[in-house]
Amino acid sequence: MIERAPFGATGHDSSRVIFGAAALGSVSKGDADRALDVLLAHGINHLDVAASYGDAELRIAPWLRRNPGTFFVATKTDGRSYRAAREEIRRSLDRLGVDHVDLIQLHNLVDVIEWDTALSSGGALEAAIEAREEGLVRFIGVTGHGLSVPEMHRLSLERFPFDSVLAPYNFVQMQDTRYAETFEALAAVCAERGVALQTIKSLARRRWDGRPATAATWYEPLREQADVDLAAHWVLGRPEAFLLTTGDVEILPRLLDAAERFERRPSDGEMAGLAARQDATPLFV
Repeated sequence: MIERAPFGATGHDSSRVIFGAAALGSVSKGDADRALDVLLAHGINHLDVAASYGDAELRIAPWLRRNPGTFFVATKTDGRSYRAAREEIRRSLDRLGVDHVDLIQLHNLVDVIEWDTALSSGGALEAAIEAREEGLVRFIGVTGHGLSVPEMHRLSLERFPFDSVLAPYNFVQMQDTRYAETFEALAAVCAERGVALQTIKSLARRRWDGRPATAATWYEPLREQADVDLAAHWVLGRPEAFLLTTGDVEILPRLLDAAERFERRPSDGEMAGLAARQDATPLFV
């Protein structure tokens, strides 16, 4: 079984691998149910979905009915105004078939103008706080992609005591000193304040750059089990980090298998060898 750890200061012990339900956005019910079986076999108890992930919330709804109390459920809103976020939060509850979720996240809050809108009076944060007060959500987080996201998250934590953050994290991306410095600064604040640190893009190899896509992800992922092992073990080698799974149900079993066998963090030499062998490049430059 995959190990568990405190999810920030929420009081919940989450599996250190969190299921990224973007993988369910366009799959059949049968594929979704097979994915559930894999998750349960590995002890995954935390699901991360979003209103914008196609049919993913609808695919998860039957899981929650059949396995009450099994999963810490997180979803996301792209709304930036109070009204848009309020409507989306309630729509997500309806689609998931629940009366509350554990975590609502302001999704991809990176653009400076959108960030200010969402966190100001009349913004999405007000809707999230209201939902928490009404018992519709328990905790509030923030997510993002791109080079600037660690610094934006740090600023977000200065503005409001979010319970969790989510940002890209893999060996190749962390070779960019600009990104690494801001990520480490964010991680330090999270550790100091008891904020859960979630990471994405663990298996990112490179962008497709015009090549035919052969996976459900917008970037090319690592596929070979030995490579998946190295990439996953490197992320899990950071004890406070949670790893969100790659958005492709075909790769999911390999990633979970790797996580269950985690014992040590690969060396920088091993990771540099992987990056060279796979011609890996940062997604964000």
